[in-house]
Amino acid sequence: MRLYRYPDKKVWTDIIQRPVADNAALDKTVRKILGKVKEKGDKAVIKYTQEFDGIKLKNLIASEKEIAAAEALLNDELKQAIQQAKKNIETFHTAQKEDVNKIETMPGIICWRQSAAIEKVGLYIPGGSAPLFSTVLMLGVPAQLAGCKEIVLCTPPAKDGSINPAILYAAQLCGITKIYKAGGVQAIAAMAYGTESIPKVFKIFGPGNQYVTLAKQMIQQQGVAIDMPAGPSEVLVIADETSIPEFVAADLLSQAEHGPDSQVILITTYESVAEKVSTAMKLQLAELPRKEIAKQALKNSKLIIVETIAEAIALSNLYAPEHLILSCADAAIISNEIISAGSVFIGNYSPESVGDYASGTNHTLPTNGYAAMYSGVSSDSFVKKITYQELTKEGLENIGYTVMTMAAAEGLDAHKNAVAIRLKN
Repeated sequence: MRLYRYPDKKVWTDIIQRPVADNAALDKTVRKILGKVKEKGDKAVIKYTQEFDGIKLKNLIASEKEIAAAEALLNDELKQAIQQAKKNIETFHTAQKEDVNKIETMPGIICWRQSAAIEKVGLYIPGGSAPLFSTVLMLGVPAQLAGCKEIVLCTPPAKDGSINPAILYAAQLCGITKIYKAGGVQAIAAMAYGTESIPKVFKIFGPGNQYVTLAKQMIQQQGVAIDMPAGPSEVLVIADETSIPEFVAADLLSQAEHGPDSQVILITTYESVAEKVSTAMKLQLAELPRKEIAKQALKNSKLIIVETIAEAIALSNLYAPEHLILSCADAAIISNEIISAGSVFIGNYSPESVGDYASGTNHTLPTNGYAAMYSGVSSDSFVKKITYQELTKEGLENIGYTVMTMAAAEGLDAHKNAVAIRLKN
């Protein structure tokens, strides 16, 4: 990790830069795959699955038999953990549902807003060395609660053509039955355009590597909605003398192991804390199975010493981290000063890992500074908000002159007439 001691505010913007991915180098490849899948459907998806995942599939659909068999392949401990996580996620997201509230803005004028589920949604679940079955819960639970009529799940197969049983089990718990063996750009393309096997959806959710991220950005320009712009995972920890260095080190490494392009940042008001955390990280890193990945991520990472907690908060808000951990005194009070973060973890006993899996909050969060203007996935992500209004004749009489005056001032006489013709009767 690169160390910065009491940096001047003039250089803060430079310090908080993320690793820059050269998307120009990927652009041609991603566009080609999108185009081929749009043109050739299943045939192209199967071709790219063989090329990138090393398996030639006869079909892309996970059978009912495969889905049903998944439960028997998992031990009871993991199944219970998945069930507990689902329950907490369900409890938290159920509470987000809003009641319809009808407002009388004037006598005879009633206005309200009502949610309507997005009918068709696609969930992308990464596989490979870290199959994210937890993401199935984070996306599947709110999709189910929202009432989405069609939930499509795509995930890359293993080299034997199977899907990780934990992914299948979590999907089954969420009532998802349309599961397809497709990963990478080809999966995003299939859900965006539709193929013989994979249905076209209206909105695509889920994390992925830089190819998947770029593919989602491209299909968004073509009229398919996505959950949010996303990039490599990141965490920022604010720590003072009340922090526990071993805890902080573990939190930083938990994000560093996600991928070589992840970024972790520690901001502290004490040089001694920086030193102790660095020492603890070296000891813990040596024991990690994914230590080589974490080492690469730590090259992008930073340790910053500032004068005050107020400076630390200001720097964090400027960075707008995906995950923010407050390992400092009065953390709960300080949390009220946070204006840009995907998810905040308060106090020494609130590790980011808990939010990743089972506390109940969603782990699909904005990265790359987008937390300054985007929220993480929630129940609202799976619905549209439709506004309604209903006027009585009295209501129209009360508001009619205002509307006609404004329409005339804008030169829109037909708008004015739509009111006037009613008031004449």
